[in-house]
Amino acid sequence: MSMDRIFARIDADFQSHLDRVRAFVRQPSISGEGVGMAEMAELLRETIVRLGGRAEIAATPGWPVVWGGIDAGRPKTLLLYGMYDVQPVEGEEWMVSPFAGETVTLPDVGPSIVARGVYNTKGPLAGLFNVLETIQRADGRLPVNVKFVIEGEEELGSRNLPGFIHAHRDALAADATYFAFYCQDRHGKPVLWLGVKGIQYFEVTCRGGAWGGPRTRGVHGSNAVWIGSPAWRLVRALATMMDDEEEIQVAGLRDDVISPSAEDEALLRTLAETFDPATHLWSWDAERFKHADDRAALLRHYLYDPTLNIDGIWGGYTGPGMKTLLPHEVRAKMDVRLVPNMEPEGVRARIRAHLARLGREDIQVHFYEGYPPAKTSLNEPVVQALIRAIRSTGREPEVWPHLAGSAPFYLFRRTLGQPFAAGGLGHGGRPHSPNEYATIEGMRLFERSVAQFFYEFAGA
Repeated sequence: MSMDRIFARIDADFQSHLDRVRAFVRQPSISGEGVGMAEMAELLRETIVRLGGRAEIAATPGWPVVWGGIDAGRPKTLLLYGMYDVQPVEGEEWMVSPFAGETVTLPDVGPSIVARGVYNTKGPLAGLFNVLETIQRADGRLPVNVKFVIEGEEELGSRNLPGFIHAHRDALAADATYFAFYCQDRHGKPVLWLGVKGIQYFEVTCRGGAWGGPRTRGVHGSNAVWIGSPAWRLVRALATMMDDEEEIQVAGLRDDVISPSAEDEALLRTLAETFDPATHLWSWDAERFKHADDRAALLRHYLYDPTLNIDGIWGGYTGPGMKTLLPHEVRAKMDVRLVPNMEPEGVRARIRAHLARLGREDIQVHFYEGYPPAKTSLNEPVVQALIRAIRSTGREPEVWPHLAGSAPFYLFRRTLGQPFAAGGLGHGGRPHSPNEYATIEGMRLFERSVAQFFYEFAGA
């Protein structure tokens, strides 16, 4: 099969391909608020069926999983993982409506679709379906069989995906797992990751009670002179977890961390030569790193240090004007990013032990679903197929040992025993932030690279 024929078809149909991207992002699917989830799941089911596949919306205790497949009668099979949920937009200021799918010309990156989920990750998901449809029309059938697992709770920690994967492990057998994602930075450099960190999300709550503080309601702020403050009690407890340099002070939290493997060390040496700190500072809207280190040391912090992050703190009065109040309850949401060899169970135990040593047993801790990190080898055929696909465009990918973000890839590596790859050309940014975007030209390049990847993997 000539790839030129497929590329020409992508170009000819590209406006309709953008229509699919817009249709995906125009359908809200905010898992944390329960908005539009059933409608988005049905849109995905219909899309798979129209491609000649089988598809089912599988109920879970939370939001459903859309799964199915297309049997092309080929010797190799790819499991295509995706997510259809997005983050809330409440409290954010957008340049356009976050669910309108409008095109905006952005400084430094050019014409882009600005919408919640267009980068993370409805844009790549829609592009993946565009590629499958294009190959079927241009070549008659796909070069590989594909299976789909598209969850609706990735932004909630994939809390019900493990149960689904365990229950369907035989039906999900495949040669490898693939996660479609835009991987170019704003200068066009492709960046590939061989894994992800794990995550443990949790919430801490301090209420008035036997230790002091108002028990059932906020009271006049003047009483802070003789009644204890849940706000200060929680803030002081949280402050013991980090020092002034933001180094973690929770005893034992790093005990399970292991040194980079020989393969990772080789990747780090190469990466230190091409890593551009300025691009990453621009992407995350920061002026400097908190470590005054060289590039190699910065990379080691990023990849091999766990994080202990405060996502938000609230309690008492935060409205306009003045209202002096001594709140009876204050909460904080937090997360730990887990590096290789850390497990969620160990993190939970050490957070609890830290609070107990402080004598803060009254501070309640609720742990959400957590999962461990996951890695795959540079030498896996699915990874090499993706690298060849990107190289075929005249670009050399920058390969990272793993990403500092998290995804439930451990389920594919541990439970299903499959190597995985993630990526594709294309550029976007501002995930979890207002004015999330993906470039129009990047979407075209993404579809070309993914089409090439399917054929590279089929012949690997």
